[in-house]
Amino acid sequence: MNIEAFFEAPWHIQLHAGSAIAALFLGAVQLIAPKGTVPHRQLGYIWVLLMVITATTAIFIQSMGHFSWIHIFVPLTFIFIAVLILEARKGLVAKHRNTVLGTYLGALLIPGLFSFIPGRLMHTVAFGG
Repeated sequence: MNIEAFFEAPWHIQLHAGSAIAALFLGAVQLIAPKGTVPHRQLGYIWVLLMVITATTAIFIQSMGHFSWIHIFVPLTFIFIAVLILEARKGLVAKHRNTVLGTYLGALLIPGLFSFIPGRLMHTVAFGG
């Protein structure tokens, strides 16, 4: 483990990783907690904010001045966040649930796993080197 690598990274990478990790844990809570409650709605807005921060800061993380294939998750995140908000406001509960689950897996969990590829920051933090 090399936590120093995280603190040596630029601030936007720290913000990106921190908001992604927070969204990962808060999203898990939201998925298992009771739905339709005031806390669910309030925590949902926080989760959306964390996802927007994560996607926005990802734009500034580039390799040698270029976007990589993983940046495809940025517009997808923005699109699905807008869709899940609209579904919730329209009372489309089943569609909202599916969109949230898809966003959690497809815009957070899957890209998060790719962050552990050797040579990337989270791999260095978790496994050293």
